[in-house]
Amino acid sequence: MSDTDSFIDEVTEEVRRDRLYATFRRYGWIAVLAILLLVGGAAWNEWRKAQTRAEAQALGDSILAALEAEDRAARAAALGEIDAARPGAETVLALLAAGEQSGVDPADAAARLLALADDPATPAVYRDIALLKAVAMTDSGLSPEDRRARLDGMAPGGGLVRLLAEEQLALLEVETGQPQAALERLQQIRQSAEASPGLRRRASQVIVALGGDLEAVPGADTPGMEETGAEAGN
Repeated sequence: MSDTDSFIDEVTEEVRRDRLYATFRRYGWIAVLAILLLVGGAAWNEWRKAQTRAEAQALGDSILAALEAEDRAARAAALGEIDAARPGAETVLALLAAGEQSGVDPADAAARLLALADDPATPAVYRDIALLKAVAMTDSGLSPEDRRARLDGMAPGGGLVRLLAEEQLALLEVETGQPQAALERLQQIRQSAEASPGLRRRASQVIVALGGDLEAVPGADTPGMEETGAEAGN
């Protein structure tokens, strides 16, 4: 390689280096800003996680402290005074307070639960829980017709909620003097693959109490149930 070529290469390299430095001086702040944003975002995310954990722990401590009160009325009042800052916590607190209030004023507790069940802002799972607790409550002030109307709206659903609604309908049938209808419904519950062990056990206990046969195959045409007689007999 001649001296001229070497000189040209050196000049070209210097020009490239100068251009690169100029680019860094002009746009380098963008890279620095991007790094700062990444680091800051990660720090903010970790801080928010820590805040969420702290808020959840504070809420749990407040609930435990409220539940340590001497009587149910005091516990219900203490639960009602807790500031529910987290989403969904207000509904959970309302359910807990209604549960404590049920031992003091069942009608008021049922009214609170039904208000939750009828509120479209309440998550669906909590609406179902509130409704089931309200209709199952003794001395709730709800007539058998009101309870049946609300339960009939839940029975066509799916999963465990449907079966819990069917269980309450069976108990309502016992209450209103329809033991045979209750037995058929309870047999269907007991045979359902979706039923939990606890639900099957409760259904079996009521069947025995009504003088039913645990080995009986439920009819395929029981209202509100979707299983066939062949499936129920398996």
